[in-house]
Amino acid sequence: MQRISEVDPLRSTELRLHALFLQGLEGDALAYRRFLQATATHLRAFLRRRLSRWPDEVEDLVQESLLAIHNQRLSYDTGVPLTAWVYAIARYKLVDWLRRHARRDSLHDPLDEVSEGESALFSSADEAAGDARRDLATLLAKLPDKQRDAIIHTKLDGLSVREAAGLLRMSEADIKVSVHRGLKALAAILKDAL
Repeated sequence: MQRISEVDPLRSTELRLHALFLQGLEGDALAYRRFLQATATHLRAFLRRRLSRWPDEVEDLVQESLLAIHNQRLSYDTGVPLTAWVYAIARYKLVDWLRRHARRDSLHDPLDEVSEGESALFSSADEAAGDARRDLATLLAKLPDKQRDAIIHTKLDGLSVREAAGLLRMSEADIKVSVHRGLKALAAILKDAL
């Protein structure tokens, strides 16, 4: 008879982390420490692949992710795969870091090297992007929360349906239906506006 770990290592990892996490929630400090250590190992690999250009940032993001996991531990729905929930939190931390990094880098661009024509081009592009963000936010605000959140997580943040379902505590089918209905409603709103 084969062991679970031999049949499906991902399933084995999920079961082991889930058991340690639940034991930790019940007050077993050693199990919780083991959960955090094992999770840190998985997060390092996950983040290294995505931050190959910034290897020095990986450990900071691992720690930020672990802190967020710890702070959100009581909100975890035990019916959702733990690893999907953990990776969704790490992905949010990564996206936040990438946004901060992009903003910080743009603040260090040398302004004196940009010609007057290029400056006008860039400022109009920035204005158009800002207008598009405001327009999108206005449109999304017209949707029910469930549809708006499903669209934001899957279409804008780039999460998989499974990750969004874990984060929003919805079924994958519900996420798909919410995205479909939300996009259909947005199309109708835009059609009426034209």
